[in-house]
Amino acid sequence: MMTHEIQLTTQIAGVPGPEHFTVARTEIAGEVVVRTDYLGLAATYLELMRPDCHLPIPAWQPGRRVGVMAIGTVLSSADPGLREGDLVQSMSGWSTHSAGPAAAYVKLDRDAYPDPSYHLGQGPTAYHGVADVAKAGEGDVVFVSGAAGGVGSLAGQIARNLGAKKVIGSAGSRAKADYLVAELGFDAAFDYHHDPAAALRELAPEGITVFFDTVGGALYDAALEAAAPGARFALCGSLSTQLGAAPDRFPEPDRDAARAKGVELLPFSCHHTPDQVAAWHRHFRTALDQGRFVYPRTVVETGIDGVPGAFLAMLRGEYRGNVSVRLP
Repeated sequence: MMTHEIQLTTQIAGVPGPEHFTVARTEIAGEVVVRTDYLGLAATYLELMRPDCHLPIPAWQPGRRVGVMAIGTVLSSADPGLREGDLVQSMSGWSTHSAGPAAAYVKLDRDAYPDPSYHLGQGPTAYHGVADVAKAGEGDVVFVSGAAGGVGSLAGQIARNLGAKKVIGSAGSRAKADYLVAELGFDAAFDYHHDPAAALRELAPEGITVFFDTVGGALYDAALEAAAPGARFALCGSLSTQLGAAPDRFPEPDRDAARAKGVELLPFSCHHTPDQVAAWHRHFRTALDQGRFVYPRTVVETGIDGVPGAFLAMLRGEYRGNVSVRLP
């Protein structure tokens, strides 16, 4: 069987563009054949396209399929555990179809969520970082950077559901900041372009006790200034340097300043165990059923050739929440 897939034309050393991707037609075969319905997009993918990838995963090579998360429908199966029509999730990447051993596909419950794209959210990262790494809970004052993005928009709500006293978010515009408060239930939010240190002094005069950081840079510095003694910083990403052509995409945080304030720096990996994924889905389904969670998402409808453009638009901050592509 033939599939159309997105391949990397060359690894990305600077700012990504359409020229870094191409559509290729390749042949596939395997125990299970799946039509791709939804593709997940995440900023982390860009790092895997770098020649000097900083993640503990092999970088993607030119001429090979890119992407990770995908959801699709089984077209044929030689394994009794999967039948034609089953909904499955895999790490097959950006392609119209995929094939492989049955073990590469996880069968999903079509009725678990309102839409299959809910399975592609970045909830495991958000939940693990907030609940297990930062251990946010009763009485905490929580600040989430990049709070309108896929991870941050979930992290703030998780902190609230775990009992945080106050949840503050930063975003890239006043409109996005207003959205965090009006629709996602954050207690306060601000546009990070306008003196984040001053914003935190005003919004958290008592000091923040938990910082969930996806951005780094000036927002890390502002959070450190506003931190209460003993604050826990869950360090998830560094979008302020990761997305451009900065020579140091993941700069080392100022550990001396953190130590002087008694701040605990807690960097963590986004490579999750089955237990961490299961913990997120238990929390997610319960909170949705109880009306305590809004799932922020953008579903882009396009053919396979439009996937790189959707990815680049996501990196530019043109979407809100968790971003996925629905293929026709």
